Amino acid sequence: MTRTQIQFPDPLYQRLKEIAERQDWSLSEVMRKAAEHFVSRFPTEPRAKPAWSFPILDCGGDFLTDPAALRPEVEAILQRTEA
Repeated sequence: MTRTQIQFPDPLYQRLKEIAERQDWSLSEVMRKAAEHFVSRFPTEPRAKPAWSFPILDCGGDFLTDPAALRPEVEAILQRTEA
């Protein structure tokens, strides 16, 4: 087993100590169980990264717009400002 040192905010540390006392476990055992639970939520094999696609912008929840759809508008503005 490997030893390590971890720093916790005081309220979290106190809560962990309470759990350990109630369950009649050591603090180390609580931490091991918590780490095992956390690790079990992640796959052991890395997932393949999906192909990149242009993001859709969330404009404050009012509507969603695909930035690619704005390209003609942007080009028109640029043409007006270049003249």
